[in-house]
Amino acid sequence: MGENGWRWTDAWIFVSLVIASGAGRHRRSASTRRPEGVRLADVLSTADHLNQSIPERHEVEGAVRRLAGAGLVSVSDGWFRITPDGERLWRTRPSAGVATTVETVQAVLSRRHTPGTADWSLAEDDHAAAVQEYAVRSIPAPRRSPEGHSGRG
Repeated sequence: MGENGWRWTDAWIFVSLVIASGAGRHRRSASTRRPEGVRLADVLSTADHLNQSIPERHEVEGAVRRLAGAGLVSVSDGWFRITPDGERLWRTRPSAGVATTVETVQAVLSRRHTPGTADWSLAEDDHAAAVQEYAVRSIPAPRRSPEGHSGRG
């Protein structure tokens, strides 16, 4: 891809955001006041699952700028959301076939959309905090032993 074209990282972040958004819907109650969308730690978690790598700050920032500028995602108050155009792109993408979903999305982006340049930045501290949150969440909780509990048995 040329300097002004879509990068693999753009598709990786977009697919991660779509998957994280769908995965989080079941955790929200209908009465919650929490906004639709996902936090950066959720996006990083999904990106790590897809590519066994946590995206660097500059990768997230660049991808979100291009995706938001193209009208496919939005970010507000730390909440990442897929726009209606982004949902349409996701729903109408071809089946992956032998390509991965990320490669398929990158091809669709290249054919159907022009990368934009939204005015959005990701602070080093915010990225580091999201990485830390993801790391803490991914540590399995120790199992409790039923032994040693007095009054049971």
